[in-house]
Amino acid sequence: MTEEKMLSRTQDSVGYIIFNNPEKHNAVSIEMWDALEKFLNQFREDNNIRVIVLEGAGGKSFVSGADISKFDKERSTKEAVLSYNKRTQKVYELIEAFPKPTIAKINGYCIGGGLNLAVCCDIRICSEKSQFAMPAAKLSLGYPFSSIKRLFDIMGPGMAKHFMFTAEKISSKEAVSCGLIQKLVSEENLETFVNDYAFTISKNAPLTIKAMKQIGIEILKNPSERDLTLCENLASACFDSEDYKEGRKAFMEKRKPNFRGL
Repeated sequence: MTEEKMLSRTQDSVGYIIFNNPEKHNAVSIEMWDALEKFLNQFREDNNIRVIVLEGAGGKSFVSGADISKFDKERSTKEAVLSYNKRTQKVYELIEAFPKPTIAKINGYCIGGGLNLAVCCDIRICSEKSQFAMPAAKLSLGYPFSSIKRLFDIMGPGMAKHFMFTAEKISSKEAVSCGLIQKLVSEENLETFVNDYAFTISKNAPLTIKAMKQIGIEILKNPSERDLTLCENLASACFDSEDYKEGRKAFMEKRKPNFRGL
């Protein structure tokens, strides 16, 4: 596998990461996980990039999960399973704690590991034809605490249990109703909508967005683990910034602000 199975591009201040394995509904192999981690780290260090969009190629799937055809090689023993899970968990945690907003652009199937990827993102936007499933119970797969907790937190315990126990697909409308999806649009409008949505976020104050995201991460932690000092410092940094001055000045001058993250 070369990095052609994973692609990246930039447009304005938005970084795009594309799962490019359409013949397998963008099923993800170990090499693709490694390439995803690489692209995420590159965008994290690029100060010109303010928002990340994850998407699938081919128009039929976001990500259909792990590449089952490689299970005999990658997940056939207890040791191999532990190694695989460790690598994937590292990427999930990287997305979840990413300092810039992340958007899952979903068009079609979002299954298993693909769903895990999506729920790690800050925002999930899908087309009307999209379908979602967690088929672990049909394959006798085990899921770690962190992955199940994300579903409980987002969907609620009852819906998450229904979703996991039945292993049945749910529609895009059902996904919206249970909080899994934030925005539902037609397939023909998905590209433009997501691009405009990401661009809108990218024009807002980076320090404020960073503070909001990190404070949101702290809120979801157990109360005893929250770093409230960090939250206070992040909020204070916004008021000490050049961007705060620019925001006030632009408001008084009735123009759009030019935020630089300073």
